[in-house]
Amino acid sequence: MKLGFVSAILSELSLEEVVSFAAAEGFSCVELMCWPKGRAERRYAGVTHVDVDGFDRDRAARVNEILQQAGVAISGLGYYPNPLAPDAAEANVYIEHIKKVVLAAELLGVEVVNTFIGRDWTRSVDDNWPRFREVWKPLVQFAEDHGRRIGIENCPMLFSKDEWPGGKNLAHCPAVWRRMFEDIPSSSFGLNFDPSHLVWQQIDCARPVYEFGRRIFHMHAKDAKVRRDRLDDVGILALPPEFHTPKLPGLGDVPWGEVFCALTDVGYRGPVCIEVEDRAFESDLGRRKLSLRLSRDYLSQYCGAPDEA
Repeated sequence: MKLGFVSAILSELSLEEVVSFAAAEGFSCVELMCWPKGRAERRYAGVTHVDVDGFDRDRAARVNEILQQAGVAISGLGYYPNPLAPDAAEANVYIEHIKKVVLAAELLGVEVVNTFIGRDWTRSVDDNWPRFREVWKPLVQFAEDHGRRIGIENCPMLFSKDEWPGGKNLAHCPAVWRRMFEDIPSSSFGLNFDPSHLVWQQIDCARPVYEFGRRIFHMHAKDAKVRRDRLDDVGILALPPEFHTPKLPGLGDVPWGEVFCALTDVGYRGPVCIEVEDRAFESDLGRRKLSLRLSRDYLSQYCGAPDEA
């Protein structure tokens, strides 16, 4: 497996600086963020290490030159909006930008584009389903037509009052993934699997790998800690931040040995990209770089040494 990281954690660094850090620290790959330039709508959004607006062959050649000179690969391009937002005009902006990311991936020779399904958070899964089919069948076909694959991250996006009660991403659990892939069986449609999002939902982190292994195109390595004392007080109907917090790999409740056992059993050989959202390491750039080093050192026992990935 190729060990890398998500570039959002180094938001103030240029592409060249991100890639230079990755090479110096022995990472094999980086997931590069492709948000439109402008104001971020939430933490770790709005990061633009590849600007896909007006992206052309010359710009693709320059990006690939930077990566090749450093000996670092692009694991995938990342953009995580809400393509099923209740406001159709807003949703269409996100949909069109996803298409631009797909086209940029084609020019770069990058196989995977990572994103969210989206959701109208005020409506049930069933009530969202007609819109899911309407939006995502042509989007997946678009990716397929351009020889790219879509990796859907399984984050529920239920962390703040404006995301309550349903969260802003349908693809939060195995039952929904199964239904997604039954309705859109394309081999270009899969998962950007993050086990930490299963922890606070009380879902086995490893078991789904056996069912959906061939659909895992990319992986995020992030941990999560459930504070049992808080959960006993507020219950599972509370907003998740009231009883859980993201942590660096090895500092939370993800059973990493079981997860990597399952990944190796199903033959996963793709990217494992560290995603840092641990507030204990957010105070400055130095701490965030340290968080990547600590996560690398922990995950190397499962992925192999970084220089062997």
